[in-house]
Amino acid sequence: MVRKHFRFTGRVQGVGFRYRAKYAANGMGITGWAKNEYDGSVEMEAQGTAEAINQMLVMINRSDYIVIDSIESKEIPLEENERSFCVR
Repeated sequence: MVRKHFRFTGRVQGVGFRYRAKYAANGMGITGWAKNEYDGSVEMEAQGTAEAINQMLVMINRSDYIVIDSIESKEIPLEENERSFCVR
C-alpha cells in the first residue's frame, strides 16, 4: 500500500475530474480525496496499491473533456483509518 499526493494542472476544473476520480477510486478500492484549488488546479490524495493508483490515473485521463498538462506527485504517509474516497 502507498499513499500519493497529486496536483494536476490543465483543463481539470469544471469537466468532471473529481467525480471521475471518485468513480475510478471506488472501482479500484482506493481511498483518499480530490478537491479544486483556487489557482485552477486539482489536488488529490490516493491510497491503495501502486498499480491500482496508476490504473486510476489512466481512467481519469480517458475523458474527452479533461486535459492534464502536468502532474506533480509525491509519496506521503498512509492514513490508517480512511475508508473511502471523497470529493471535497
